[in-house]
Amino acid sequence: MGQSAAAGGTFAIGGDLTVNRLGFGAMRITGKGIWGEPADPDEARAVLRRAVELGVNLIDTADSYGPDVSERLIGETLAPYPEDMVIATKAGLVRSGPGQWDPDGRPEHIREALEGSLSLLKLETIDLYQLHRIDPKVPMEDQLGTMAELRDEGKVRHVGLSEVGVEEIEKARQIVPIATVQNRYNLTDRGHEDVLDFCEREGIGFVPWFPLATGDLARPGSPLDEIASSRGVAPGQIALSWLLHRSPVVLPIPGTSSVSHLEENIAAASIELTDEEFEELSNISGS
Repeated sequence: MGQSAAAGGTFAIGGDLTVNRLGFGAMRITGKGIWGEPADPDEARAVLRRAVELGVNLIDTADSYGPDVSERLIGETLAPYPEDMVIATKAGLVRSGPGQWDPDGRPEHIREALEGSLSLLKLETIDLYQLHRIDPKVPMEDQLGTMAELRDEGKVRHVGLSEVGVEEIEKARQIVPIATVQNRYNLTDRGHEDVLDFCEREGIGFVPWFPLATGDLARPGSPLDEIASSRGVAPGQIALSWLLHRSPVVLPIPGTSSVSHLEENIAAASIELTDEEFEELSNISGS
């Protein structure tokens, strides 16, 4: 396939890390419940290698994916990395079992997590270090203050947030510059429109997680189905194309454990919706 992630355009994270906007989310290269080893480790490694071949230079992971499994596979498979590769990871959620996610924003935990991520990813600096969730039990100043210290120490280049509102972003920016925000957002779930609009105004990268959701919008005869069918592509590809069209700061990171599905996702970078198609999808998808 001649497809490339580069077809979706670029964005400069933090103003100085230029990436192809269509990236790869590495949550699904772990076991069921995002716990333990993947069912097919060889395929997981093949997905990572193929992503690089297809022009992906933004890979998003977290210490809690596995835990540690996703980061370890990335480090083992891809290090030493291509010069333009940006590895984004996260801290702030701990795992007690499959499907279990608990916040831990204590400064000592964030520091310990950072050292673990550097080791597993085989890096000296994390390009984009994201607070996976703001821990309500720990003062935000302590959590973001630790991220700021890590940045000052050169262990982190840029800081990101996840699942936050505009007010929280504004508070966080008083402590440390915020380069990206990662919130749940897709064609069927657009509850964070205000956050996306804020990010666009401020030049902050907006990373929509769960970007492939199409739900009932993909039912036969729906506008999404008709647009996809007329172009001979999958509804999920149109959903990704819609995200890329939505704003120049959007950085979708679809994840998968399958090489063929990865190739399908990356091909979406080459799909250019007309303004009419974009408006039609936007009008039926708001939630």
